[in-house]
Amino acid sequence: MKKLSLIIISGLYLFTTSAFAEIGVNIGVSGSAGIFGATAKETHTTSATGSTTADQASEIAAVGYGSIFLEKEFGMITVGVDYVPTPFESETAETQKRDDQTANPAAAAVTEVVNKVQVDLTDLTTMYVGLNVTENAYVRFGYATMDVETNENLGTGSSYGNTSLDGTVYGVGYQKDLDAMFIRVEGTYMDFDGVSLTANDNTITLKNLDGLTGKLSIGKSF
Repeated sequence: MKKLSLIIISGLYLFTTSAFAEIGVNIGVSGSAGIFGATAKETHTTSATGSTTADQASEIAAVGYGSIFLEKEFGMITVGVDYVPTPFESETAETQKRDDQTANPAAAAVTEVVNKVQVDLTDLTTMYVGLNVTENAYVRFGYATMDVETNENLGTGSSYGNTSLDGTVYGVGYQKDLDAMFIRVEGTYMDFDGVSLTANDNTITLKNLDGLTGKLSIGKSF
C-alpha cells in the first residue's frame, strides 16, 4: 500500500508540473481530530471437544492525526489524494484461552495459554473527488484504504498475519482563499468494511470501523 501511495502522489506531482498546471494545483497539510468506533469478535474452537467460545467487544476512541494532500482542479471538480504518514497503534489486548494443541493427548487435558495481540494501522490513503456547490462550499466523496499489521504473541505459536481495510469517505467543507494560500474546514465520515483473520483455532473478525472527524487544512494554490 505504501508503494501505491507514493506512485499516486508522484504521478500527480509530475502531472501538475506539465503545461496544464494553469488549470489549478493545490498542495497542503491537514490536521484531523475525531471519534472512531469499532466492534470486534474473537472465536476460539477447541478441536478435542468441538466446543466454540466467542468474545465480542466494542470500543470508541478519540484520535488525532496529520496528513498531506495533493490536488488537481478541473473547473468545479477537484481530484486529489490525502496520505497519513504516521501509523495508528492500538493497545495490547491479552486473553487466556484453553488450548488443546499444547496439551498432552494421553492425559486428555487442555492447558491455559496467553494470547497477546497489538495492531498497527498504517498508510491510510484517501483518493477523492470534490465538487464545489458554491464559491466556497464543497462536497467530497472518496475511497480509503489502509494496511493492518498484527503484532501478536499467541500461546499456540501461530500468527494472524496482515491484511488491509477498504472503505468510503464522505465530506462537506468550506474553503477561504487568501491570495495564493487557502484555509479549509471540513467534516468527514469514514466507513471501513469488515475483515477476518484466522490463526489455527482462533479467528478475529472486525465487524465494523467507522468514525467522524473534523479537519483543518492549510494549502497553497499554483
